[in-house]
Amino acid sequence: MPWQEVSIMDQRREFVRLATAEGANRRELCRRFAISPQTGYKWLSRWEAGGDAALADRSRRPQRSPERTGSDLERHILKLRDAHPAWGARKIARCLARAEIVPPASSTVHEVLRRNERIVDAPGGSVGYERFERSAPNQLWQMDFKGWVTLASGMRCHPLTIEDDHSRYLLCLQACADQQGSTDQQGSTVQSHLTATFRRYGLPDAMFVDNGSPWGGSGFADRWTRLGVWLMKLGVSVLHSRPYHPQSRGKNERLHRTLNAEVLSLRRLRDFADAQAAFDGWRGVYNQERPHEALGQEVPASRYRPSGRSMPEELPQPHYDIGDIVRRVGTTKAYIRFKGRLWPVGQAFFGEQVALRLRGADGRYGIFFGAHHIASIDLTQARGVNHVPEQVSTMSSD
Repeated sequence: MPWQEVSIMDQRREFVRLATAEGANRRELCRRFAISPQTGYKWLSRWEAGGDAALADRSRRPQRSPERTGSDLERHILKLRDAHPAWGARKIARCLARAEIVPPASSTVHEVLRRNERIVDAPGGSVGYERFERSAPNQLWQMDFKGWVTLASGMRCHPLTIEDDHSRYLLCLQACADQQGSTDQQGSTVQSHLTATFRRYGLPDAMFVDNGSPWGGSGFADRWTRLGVWLMKLGVSVLHSRPYHPQSRGKNERLHRTLNAEVLSLRRLRDFADAQAAFDGWRGVYNQERPHEALGQEVPASRYRPSGRSMPEELPQPHYDIGDIVRRVGTTKAYIRFKGRLWPVGQAFFGEQVALRLRGADGRYGIFFGAHHIASIDLTQARGVNHVPEQVSTMSSD
């Protein structure tokens, strides 16, 4: 039987004192102290060799551990972790392999980080997500503003992110002073940065955005924006996430958490120039160095290829068939005139040409901007325009 939990050292000292007394019955003492004779003689031997101090418990840790990670490899692990404090064991193991260093198991890397106080295990387990991704680069780009951060100068910085859905390649990370979507002068924040991104990487098939400013919304009243009209002219569809379903924006949310953990939480950005320099440096790391779990620990650059559709030098305009009834939307009020009446179209289409196409024999027409059905006219109703909501995305992502 083991020693009692209370005052173990005192019991050991008392046992030794009694067992070393003249004429002591050591086996009987062992019985009375509820220990085996082997344990009793072990403590007597230790006391004779080192006195009372030798009666304390010794570490069970082996004097040498042939399975323990070598010191050189451990230094490499800690160097990577210190350079990228937000990276976990799997990313570090992948980077070791890329550097032609035979990596240990991820669990071993995790233990090295834990032993050296680089990480503290969080309670509970990780949350699983159902992942969705497009099958090829440039089929879908996700675009959003991360929540604003305050610079040391006192100004608010709004990081704009554009990420390819298939590869997770970060196409744009821009420190913006505002969240303006589009203007008639084509000099707005979002449109100017999209133009630069399109010129470098080409045009995607579609953009996946949130609801609200500056993207527009999924409802009939706020579906169309000047930014959306500009994208339609370029042949880029605009998809909105489902309202109140943040899980459909999972890739953006995950990107923003990573940006916060690896950049924004580690330093105070002085001004916009300092912020952009930090963003540019990190974008290179994110695309070309940082292993991505959803990509099997490959980097986004390994899966991304630029689009084959180049940004045109001149903005295309919609073309209409000979049989279409073409009207131009007013420049001060967003109406068209048809059959002696004014029909509202939407401020996003100020000054644009639209086409009316018969949708039946009962006085119903569709209003189209290019191939996009943007509104309907019903001549039998006193108020004849009902905006047509596009199908919204029901994707889930990581």
